[in-house]
Amino acid sequence: MSWISRVRNALAYVTTRPGETADNLWHKCKGCGTMVFSKELEENLYVCPTCDHHERIGPARRFEYLFDEGSYAVLTSPRVVDDPLKFRDQKPYPARLKAARTATGEPDAFLNASGTILGQKAVIGVQDFAFMGGSMGQAVGEAFIAGVEAAIAAKAPYIVFTASGGARMQEGILSLMQMPRTTVAIEMLHDAGLPYIVVLTDPTSGGVMAAYAMLGDVQIAEPRATLAFTGRRVIENTIREKLPDDFQTSEYYRDHGLVDMVEHRKDLREVLGRLIGLLVDAKAAA
Repeated sequence: MSWISRVRNALAYVTTRPGETADNLWHKCKGCGTMVFSKELEENLYVCPTCDHHERIGPARRFEYLFDEGSYAVLTSPRVVDDPLKFRDQKPYPARLKAARTATGEPDAFLNASGTILGQKAVIGVQDFAFMGGSMGQAVGEAFIAGVEAAIAAKAPYIVFTASGGARMQEGILSLMQMPRTTVAIEMLHDAGLPYIVVLTDPTSGGVMAAYAMLGDVQIAEPRATLAFTGRRVIENTIREKLPDDFQTSEYYRDHGLVDMVEHRKDLREVLGRLIGLLVDAKAAA
């Protein structure tokens, strides 16, 4: 798009959106640093039109982009004890939860919805990095298990979008216990003959990467997402070698056989629709 077209579009956005201010009219791309009109970015599924950088998005937009229009319903998340360890660092843990809930409007870092994709039933679980870094605590584990149970009840595949910095330190061992619990839930899904599909988004790391993020029947990733169990510097200091520049990216994982495909956000709905048809038919035949 030429700069003239971009300016013309900007003027259209200003005149048609009277509530806009200078603070939210523009967005600076984290990939290339280009200033993008917020409306243009929204229309492009929050992918930079200049460099194709995929911005982080939350559950609401994921559901909107993936499900058939008007076909889905957000599932109620299970309730858990907010502060089982009475943890406090610089702030009490309940205060951090309250701030995250206010900022995102979500009960915790994982939400499920049930609906159809290209006319085929599916349950989708989305992890939200905006909620305390998408950290995995009891609420995330319970929501994941609830998503599996909903998929089994609906006889539908379970599709999970991961985005996490890892375990939630405020819940200690209770957070780490979600790793085996979610693994058992995936086995329940397999026992029911249903597919489990994972879409890795930026960033996915830590305990989530070591658990349900890498256990999919099919592993998909968004372009140039950071995917890691631990930090690059830690690994380099341990093995005393310089790692490749593209290490811990979606493309590196694909080229080394750790993910099956890297797909642009605009193509995900079609790709998932085809996969559901193929995998559900294959499971039924088996």
